[in-house]
Amino acid sequence: MIFGYTGGYNMFAINPFSKLSEFVPSSVMQAYIIVMIILVVVGILLDIIHKKNVRYFFDNAKKAKKSATNQVSVGKKTSIVIKTVASDILTTSELAGRRRIAHLLGMYGTITFWVTSVIMIFCYSANESVTPSILPLLWHLGAITICLGGYWFWFFLRVDVSTEGNPWYRIIKADLFVLSLVVTATFGLIWSYLQAANISGWDTLFLVMFMLSNLVLFGGVYWSKFAHMFYKPGAAIQKNLSEADGSRDNLPLPSNKPKEFGLGIKREAPRHY
Repeated sequence: MIFGYTGGYNMFAINPFSKLSEFVPSSVMQAYIIVMIILVVVGILLDIIHKKNVRYFFDNAKKAKKSATNQVSVGKKTSIVIKTVASDILTTSELAGRRRIAHLLGMYGTITFWVTSVIMIFCYSANESVTPSILPLLWHLGAITICLGGYWFWFFLRVDVSTEGNPWYRIIKADLFVLSLVVTATFGLIWSYLQAANISGWDTLFLVMFMLSNLVLFGGVYWSKFAHMFYKPGAAIQKNLSEADGSRDNLPLPSNKPKEFGLGIKREAPRHY
């Protein structure tokens, strides 16, 4: 038996939500998605109220504007925003090497997984619907990509594991987002495989696990780094704009004379993030 092929069926070509509609109405699945979106919005609002990130962001931008030394035109600002989105956000240029690759795998896998889930549930979840073959293929590939990037990061690239020597199974609150995301993708793949293989009982178990892991992922926004996805683009844009107008986010200018570190700096590769 080849993975993905069971009883003449290819799980990568099957919309798992359409098959699920034989037992769960499409309206219930759609309501579940809406609840998850509400949880995200509420979690982000609570995060904003508690941490005051947005207030700090605007206060800092207002303060930096007063210390600006250059007048930046609208065209220049637009160019900076576009360049920031294309470089810092879409390609995560602030990261390097393996960390950047793992981040890109996780980011684009997540976007693909979420978008195709919403499309298949709201447009093609009825049992009689004919789902375009590209959608379930992208859904499965998105989940696999999340697992590749997420498990690579979890076991080998985390700072507290690779640099500080902590065990991989040590879990802290900051790990909630990446761990729940990877677990959700894993349970989704297993559920889809068992469903395509018509292994009753086990497919129901992993469907429940898939739903619960989604609940942890989207319901844990307030306690995880989920909200950072929304703050980071704004912070990157503000940083580049402040460098262009000379305010530098109210930071001092770089020293004219670099520090003398000596040859000791060449003894090990930079791995401390």
